[in-house]
Amino acid sequence: MDDKRVITSGGIEKIGLPDSFLKLKYNGQKIQIDRPIEEHTAGVQFIFEVLTTGEYAVLESLDELDAVGHRMVHGGEKFNQSVLLTPEVMTVFEACNDLAPLHNPANIKGVNAVKALLPDIPQVGVFDTAFHQTMPDYAYMYALPYDLYQQYGVRRYGFHGTSHRYVSQRVCEYLGIKPEGTRIITCHIGNGASIAAVKDGRCVDTSMGLTPLEGLIMGTRCGDIDAGAVTFLMDKLGLDTKQLSALLNKQSGLAGISQLSSDFRDILAGIAQGNDKARLAKEMYTYRIKKYIGQYAAAMGGVDIILFTGGAGENQWEVREGATTGLEFMGVKLDDAKNRSCRATEAIISADDSSVKVCVIPTDEELMIALDTESLCTR
Repeated sequence: MDDKRVITSGGIEKIGLPDSFLKLKYNGQKIQIDRPIEEHTAGVQFIFEVLTTGEYAVLESLDELDAVGHRMVHGGEKFNQSVLLTPEVMTVFEACNDLAPLHNPANIKGVNAVKALLPDIPQVGVFDTAFHQTMPDYAYMYALPYDLYQQYGVRRYGFHGTSHRYVSQRVCEYLGIKPEGTRIITCHIGNGASIAAVKDGRCVDTSMGLTPLEGLIMGTRCGDIDAGAVTFLMDKLGLDTKQLSALLNKQSGLAGISQLSSDFRDILAGIAQGNDKARLAKEMYTYRIKKYIGQYAAAMGGVDIILFTGGAGENQWEVREGATTGLEFMGVKLDDAKNRSCRATEAIISADDSSVKVCVIPTDEELMIALDTESLCTR
């Protein structure tokens, strides 16, 4: 899996806004090309232009492309693995739109944009939710009336599945062990954050739920909250569902607690300046991670590997320290020097006498999408 060669990478941000732009990496350079992109087909067309013409071209023509892979957010219970995007599959995927009304329609636009420009090229969907479809029913069900699950699919699905799948496989390769017989807790910690319990290579639990709101404290998401507090706030503040969603998803988390920023680096800077709300945000953030690690160790009957990935998990030693301090009773012991020196590189950061391996494994969702696409298109 680690035998890879990235020719170029990038993506368009702020589609539909006047300040949209394409960010890409080319020959080790980070480049930004500002250009108004009104909608997805124009965006895909622009990407194809950059790939084939001008100073950043890496292809002589689009004929060199064999397939296109897509990150698809919510596959519900319909997809437990990556699939070729046939018209029948797209119909099933569209039926999941209610579960991810902000993301799935955008995914469909991306697929249709490629189809409009390259109608005969195979396309593959790689689902954020697929890896978590191995959870047992007692882990994914909510204690609501059962017919709400049957009618509306209300259950826990989990997200970041492509990342959790990659790092749980990669850490076994890195350590030279087999997934079978191994209990791994994967901590994807970034602006969006989730944890998964992976036993014998299969996900048995994960922190996000029906939506990405459940679980850990995140950059602007509150994570776990008493549902009674939600209805209380709706009454007190006179919020409708859209306003409530904005409060919980966009105004909470690190940003809401600290009143400073959703970026953990800014939180640390605030702490250095004596900002007590920043201190509180950091402690709440890492405490929640630690609680989930403990829960999942209990769920699996122990843990052999704890790994950190994602922006903060890979780069912020303070997050890793805060999330594991106090877990010595479980056999978790960090090497302080290794932890502090590790940034965005594969490493073991636990002490030699730690009975649980603690690792940093940078994620690579794009590689997983590429590998799945290659596999499905070369059968």
